[in-house]
Amino acid sequence: MAEQNNGTAAAATNDQQAQFTIQKIYVKDVSFEVPNAPQVFNEPGQPQLELNLNQKVGRVSDGLFEVVLHVTLTCKLAEKTVYLAEVQQAGLFSLANFDERTLDMMLGTYCPNVLFPYVRQTLGELVSNGGFPPFYLQPINFEALYAEGLRRRAEQAQGAQAPEAGNA
Repeated sequence: MAEQNNGTAAAATNDQQAQFTIQKIYVKDVSFEVPNAPQVFNEPGQPQLELNLNQKVGRVSDGLFEVVLHVTLTCKLAEKTVYLAEVQQAGLFSLANFDERTLDMMLGTYCPNVLFPYVRQTLGELVSNGGFPPFYLQPINFEALYAEGLRRRAEQAQGAQAPEAGNA
């Protein structure tokens, strides 16, 4: 009898353990433009690259989240756009039995780290297939970006509280 009770207790404990599962990884949107082709291929000069990265998290259902990395790479020569590449790499992730703080951290750091190799490959292939030299997206420290986001949220929360304290 004691064995049966221990087995039930162990199953209950396993049900409460944090669980993370990748459900699907997919390209949500992709775009590549070379607005000044073919003339731009013969233009002299040093191109300038600008990279923008955004992340969006949405709750699909209870315990299921969509995380989207949106990367925009713009290459300019003087004032002319050489190319514009945009990739929205997404994933569906199941997260269960995480406390709110850990859940936020997982969605803000771990999930983007899972998606990053896919967005890097897609972006690199777009640029190469567009007839341009290879582009290698450098590693991104999502932990540092997340920490910066937490710092900003804390500052905004303090800023929102300060006027109320002054009015009292």
